Amino acid sequence: MHLYPPPKQLTLTDGRLRLSGRAWVQLNPSLGHRIAKAASRLAQIRPGIGVSYGQGLASQCLLNVQPKSGLGPEGYQLVITNTGAKLRYAEEAGAFRGLATFAQILKQAAQRSGSIACLKIVDQPDFDHRGVMLDISRCKVPTLGTLKGLIDQLAQLKFNQLQLYTEHTFAFANHAQVWQHASPLTTADLLEIQQYCQDRFIDLVPNLNSFGHFERWLRHPTYQPLAECPDGFVHPLTGQRSPWGSTLKPNRASLSFLEGLYNEYLPLFQDARFNIGGDEPWELGHGASRARCTRQGTTAVYVDFLAKIQTLARKFDRQPMFWSDIVLKDPSCLKTLSREATALIWGYEHDHPFETECEHLAKARLPFYVCPGTASWNAIAGRLGNATTNLKSAASAGLKFGAEGYLVTDWGDHGHHQYLPLSYPGFLLGGCNSWNQRGSAALNLADGLNRIFFDNQASSTVRALIQLGHLSERVPTQLRNATVFNRALFWNMKHEPSVLAAITDAELQVWLDALTALPLQMTPSKAPGLELVQRELRQAAALCQHGLEKLQLKRLATAGILSPAKQRIRFNRLKQSQSSLIDEHQALWLSRNRLGGLKESVAHLAVRLPAARPNH
Repeated sequence: MHLYPPPKQLTLTDGRLRLSGRAWVQLNPSLGHRIAKAASRLAQIRPGIGVSYGQGLASQCLLNVQPKSGLGPEGYQLVITNTGAKLRYAEEAGAFRGLATFAQILKQAAQRSGSIACLKIVDQPDFDHRGVMLDISRCKVPTLGTLKGLIDQLAQLKFNQLQLYTEHTFAFANHAQVWQHASPLTTADLLEIQQYCQDRFIDLVPNLNSFGHFERWLRHPTYQPLAECPDGFVHPLTGQRSPWGSTLKPNRASLSFLEGLYNEYLPLFQDARFNIGGDEPWELGHGASRARCTRQGTTAVYVDFLAKIQTLARKFDRQPMFWSDIVLKDPSCLKTLSREATALIWGYEHDHPFETECEHLAKARLPFYVCPGTASWNAIAGRLGNATTNLKSAASAGLKFGAEGYLVTDWGDHGHHQYLPLSYPGFLLGGCNSWNQRGSAALNLADGLNRIFFDNQASSTVRALIQLGHLSERVPTQLRNATVFNRALFWNMKHEPSVLAAITDAELQVWLDALTALPLQMTPSKAPGLELVQRELRQAAALCQHGLEKLQLKRLATAGILSPAKQRIRFNRLKQSQSSLIDEHQALWLSRNRLGGLKESVAHLAVRLPAARPNH
């Protein structure tokens, strides 16, 4: 029996339930249309299954769904005997989760035989709130079809929350200059997504970053007066100068501006929560608020403005959520925070101190979520080993210190060059760890990916996906939140960065050999969905290979191993490869996403390469 997430208690019993002649799912009359729809979808697995609210012959009943006291809101009990199957629940959400489990069991029976093993499952989640946050602002805005397909998969994994990270990708009526090239979600889009989520017992939580990461707005002259640093700032991590600001000035004008946005955006959502963001206000205290931050301290100024944003959110009857990175730098400020707001602890490395940060918030008696990541961004091929540890440790610490929720984040930094399947492992691991952390310790990742995302039809493709995700680990580096692959890919071949210089020629060849072999391991498929995934994995491998070949050629040329004529030949091949990779990136992008943001993403790939000799 292969179930994802693994149930809390599963006991196999003697016998099997023969499916022949069993055509009805019998529902309690109190159950609503969402459960009826979920039960009807079982017919996609085994044609001929119908749904009834009435009494029928017991011998024709496949599954009887009735209420039972003593179970949690999403808890359920599933008992299968040789005389029939019974699903018991306390609330509709529990019935839906139980149907998701039964659907997996039925699918395995359909693929193997005409009967189901007898068993008993008693199940409920570790975390009340289990969500995924998708970045739709840097730079991909998925099509509705892409989002709906992913929502179906998240529902199978028993997630109950979805957030769409938004900076500028909603079509605000009076701010077209901000979103006009971004292919934003519209009011109609959000309402359609919300209904699709609700039908699958997933809450669509509004998300609009409201303090830092406001550069998509502040680059326009209309909004420059709202910036802490209207003329730009030097980024503290990269040392590079940004020509525009990224952080709102903490004053009344900014609050009035946010209120206008909230007034249009928030009424579209039925969920009472609202993620106001608030992370990484890089230049706070270096511009308009410099004098105030000098007097009061930057953290105090941040907390004061954060509180004002939260008060504004509550004006719209919303329970604010906020990223906790700034307040956790100074835990003494936690006692000043409102207990009506939920802190979101984000951290994406294998050694992130979730335990320490959870303990700080638990001692302050503040509600909080743990928020690990898929580690697919800034990586091209993913960082699967890092993600596995990160997702597991977040669940462990969150359970230990009483986190209310678990939110898997999937970002798109610096052009969103990773393809969606590279995030599938993180979604699967996050769904399983947030539902049953202990039971997920021995998870069969390949089997789970194949069953949830590929209908058990893509064993070789899944193996390639996992190998690609682990590829960066073959040669240890000191990089964090990135891989050598993306560093090499976006390198202009002028001066070899220290992180690339640390890679030996032998290690470089190990990667190149693995990347050449990896696409050959996939059994070619013409099935539309699987064929697309295989193209995406081949492209990811080719992008990694292209970056490494740039590094290899640079070294050969610098060492004088290649004649000028051979250098020109190799450089021309690199340029042709770059052009082909960009063409394929554009095609793959449009297979799942809207046009907006593609030009910016391509600009990162269009690195200007030297005309011939890289050492001249």
